[in-house]
Amino acid sequence: MKLHESLNIDLNEINREIENIVARDKDVPKKSQLAQSILELVGSGGKRLRPLMVIVGGRFGRKPAGRRTLQLSAAAEFIHAASLIHDDIIDDAELRRGGAALHVKTGVLSAVHIGNYMSARIIELLSKYSGDKYRYVHDLSSVATAQLCLGEYQQMEHAFDYDLTLEQYLEKSLNKTAMLMATCLRVGALSTESPEEVAQLLYRFGEALGMSFQIQDDLLDFTQSAEKLGKPAGSDLRHGQVTLPVLFALQDPALAPAIRKIGPGSSEEEVTYVLNLITSSDALARTAEVSQSYLDQAAAIIQQLSGYPAHADLQTLLQYFAGRDY
Repeated sequence: MKLHESLNIDLNEINREIENIVARDKDVPKKSQLAQSILELVGSGGKRLRPLMVIVGGRFGRKPAGRRTLQLSAAAEFIHAASLIHDDIIDDAELRRGGAALHVKTGVLSAVHIGNYMSARIIELLSKYSGDKYRYVHDLSSVATAQLCLGEYQQMEHAFDYDLTLEQYLEKSLNKTAMLMATCLRVGALSTESPEEVAQLLYRFGEALGMSFQIQDDLLDFTQSAEKLGKPAGSDLRHGQVTLPVLFALQDPALAPAIRKIGPGSSEEEVTYVLNLITSSDALARTAEVSQSYLDQAAAIIQQLSGYPAHADLQTLLQYFAGRDY
């Protein structure tokens, strides 16, 4: 059973709302490259994790979820999709979900403009929620304009930086991935007038899941085939992303010299050799332990929310994140 089915959420309803973000912009012709590229991007797959988290958060409020919660869920996916465009450009990644990345199809300049438009469109839509009552809504636009960009910049700044600290890695992962997931749960809850303390617990739950999710993604780069990843295996290392498995492997004096030799001009053979070194070490097992520690934090938060029927949905999310194959 798919995640949205386990959560009893109508994914078609979310998808229609996502498409409406573009369709209802009178300044963008329906047949334009901008509109067609965005619709193709959001329709190319993905599990809609972030919209689902908004809907789940909305089940913790005093009021039933309505149109506002649905709009916020669509906005969350739009923000995520825009970040993928910039990510692929920064990483010089040619594939996304098994197909050509947007910048490969349109050119980098057009792709940058499309990603910028998507972020700006969300800010425009969310700006209609004004006043203290809707202050929480602007958390989403804040993530869109600041934190995701910061995470992407941190990734660029530390390319091939083998002196990256664990703290810097965790901060980058928080900005790049976990903060949006956490915000989705929180704004969903507040959109149905949940108590602030409940919304904050949901934020912490989403943050823990998001950190585990990013760490698992870093593991997948070493353990999955290119077919399953939808991009070449080892792409992170090739593009200079110093992830947690690399940080742990660097602590081994026998491995560190070879890893530190990898740079922008390294050959395929050199990269493959280092990938095999890291895979054969204890770095992957140690990384998996860190991921599990975040899942344990999330499980503890579920217990604090056990008085709400929707805590069962949190358990479903936890099981989904814990069951990813790495």
